[in-house]
Amino acid sequence: MTRKIAVAGAIWTVALLASRLMGLVRDAALGSILGVGADADAYAAAFRVPDLVTYIVSGGALSIVFIPMFTGFLARGEEARAWRAFSLVANFILALTAVLMPLMWWFTPELVAWFVPGFDTERTALVVHLSRILLPAQVFHLLSGLLSAALLAQDKHAIPAIAPLVFNGAIIAGGVLIGSAEGFAWGVLVGAFLGPFLLPLAAALRGGLRWSLAFSLTDPDFRRYLIPALPIMLAFGIVGVDDWVWTWFASELPEGSVATLQYAKRLAMVPIGVFGMAAGMAAYPTLSRLCAEGNTAEAWQTILRATKLTLILAFGSQVVLTVTGADVGTAVFGTGRISSEDQLLIGACLGAFSLGLGAWSAQMVLSRGFYARSRTWLPTGLGFLVLVVLLPLYWLGAHLWGALGLALASSATITVYVLFLAAILKREIGTPTGPGFGDFLLRVLPAVGMGIVVGLALRPSLGPPEWTRMDALFRVAVVGGVSGAAFVSAAWVLGVGEVREIGAVVLRRLKR
Repeated sequence: MTRKIAVAGAIWTVALLASRLMGLVRDAALGSILGVGADADAYAAAFRVPDLVTYIVSGGALSIVFIPMFTGFLARGEEARAWRAFSLVANFILALTAVLMPLMWWFTPELVAWFVPGFDTERTALVVHLSRILLPAQVFHLLSGLLSAALLAQDKHAIPAIAPLVFNGAIIAGGVLIGSAEGFAWGVLVGAFLGPFLLPLAAALRGGLRWSLAFSLTDPDFRRYLIPALPIMLAFGIVGVDDWVWTWFASELPEGSVATLQYAKRLAMVPIGVFGMAAGMAAYPTLSRLCAEGNTAEAWQTILRATKLTLILAFGSQVVLTVTGADVGTAVFGTGRISSEDQLLIGACLGAFSLGLGAWSAQMVLSRGFYARSRTWLPTGLGFLVLVVLLPLYWLGAHLWGALGLALASSATITVYVLFLAAILKREIGTPTGPGFGDFLLRVLPAVGMGIVVGLALRPSLGPPEWTRMDALFRVAVVGGVSGAAFVSAAWVLGVGEVREIGAVVLRRLKR
């Protein structure tokens, strides 16, 4: 069991790292071509209406709910029933999007006006145009989620893991060839078909896919999917709509604020996508099996270990990004279309988003502890409650510190959510006297502080930045390397076992 998680985790880590590196190339192209201005704002905001389609149809439920369901059928030798359930859900998605897509297309101007109330007429018109190009891509992403879920349920991780590479490659090609926000949008549409949809479809066909015309809203197997999926479809929690919230507030700020936050959030998502998503995706099939067997003790230990290892990597990334934010932005985006002042703001927002790196990464593992037990109502309802209670933080942050305040509010909200999530999960499947996260955090958080202090103290000795990519890379290497080493050293001294475990693995690999 552990070996399967390790192999799956390795596949996802390598593939997601490659995908995130490709994402950095994509973002570099965005920064070079669009810069920080009206077109960049419009392109960033253009995803909000298409994302609404995915949220309503509950793309997240495709893997969260469908994997345990599909796995259960296969484990009982009911392969035909498994593929019939696949067909029921797939045909439901097609029927629902067949209704939603024309409505979304028609009402795109009204929806855009709601998402970005502060945009002027020209920017709003461009957002509408780009949103309509991006809308059909959501159908491919939704079907991709179901196809990938079927593959993951069979422990076939390679194709779902590498599909994003094709997707990002198409976005880069579209943007570079056409040289505008519209080019990037067309790249998204073409890439969604070629990568996330076509590759998993081909793999599923080779693996025995049986896609029939079965469709029944009253079928017991379909209801087994729909009932736990409903809370994910209905609950607007922090995990799903954080980008919507800060976009809404940022649209009232000076031009370029939405793009600034989007650039910073994407850079922060690189380690989250590599560590948090890899751990969550790799562990979820195993968690589903353990919970189905009633082995909650081993499930809790699996969650605990995966989350701690993920947090170590996320906290290390937080240290580096906090002290080198502007340098990372300069290295990725350059200064051709982005001024040094804008780079400083991107860097500050990146540092603020990085404060929530651990929470964003941890929730990808913790939430799956609930989903593996078909407890979808609790995490989504909790996310909605936290968002409602802390929504004034976004307003306060925007009014006090602008874009930086919104990034800080985002990190604070996700952190509060994850603290409650971890406490409830331990109470439900952990042992009251067993190990948790308290001692771990008491040891690792001082190490995070030490790494940041060392990095910030070192920066002035390098002199003022030259705002070139080579100088930025040098600063990231020196300041980031020293601050990261300080974090690891402090964590080692403080007895954080996971750091020693990772260190031992690295040393063994180096010896080979």
